[in-house]
Amino acid sequence: MRHGVRLGIDPGDARIGIARSDPGGFLATPVETVRSGRGDLRRIRQIIAEIAEETADGVVEIVVGLPRSLSGGEGPAAAKVRAFSDRLTASVAPLPVRLCDERLTTVSAEAMLRDRGTKGAKRRAVVDQAAAVLILQHALDSERATGNPPGELVARSQEPDD
Repeated sequence: MRHGVRLGIDPGDARIGIARSDPGGFLATPVETVRSGRGDLRRIRQIIAEIAEETADGVVEIVVGLPRSLSGGEGPAAAKVRAFSDRLTASVAPLPVRLCDERLTTVSAEAMLRDRGTKGAKRRAVVDQAAAVLILQHALDSERATGNPPGELVARSQEPDD
């Protein structure tokens, strides 16, 4: 297992859930929910800088959830995430960004929060963070099990536009 904090991101049309790991890569925890749109990449860079101030290694990688259908195909939501990931990659370079399958993570996060009694507006405010935690935890567990970095590396292709 590689050492260093990883950031997990669940991008959506309205909100972006952010999670982080411990430096050992064992546990994912929620960080915050960022509003999608103008300034979202700037806030993500600020979060990365804040983590760098508190840990020796800082953030070593970002894992972004890629929504796939149950059959494994990609639709319009996946295309939006790929476009977001391209912008993110350009914005945080040279930090690597990886796309990882996130099938049903938001559904799982909603169910988990509902089971814990989190209601309505409060649940909507944290569901994206909970989904980011699930995405990142799955990526960490996968790397620990296989010894390989998870998902697909996003190639840097353009300049940031945040």
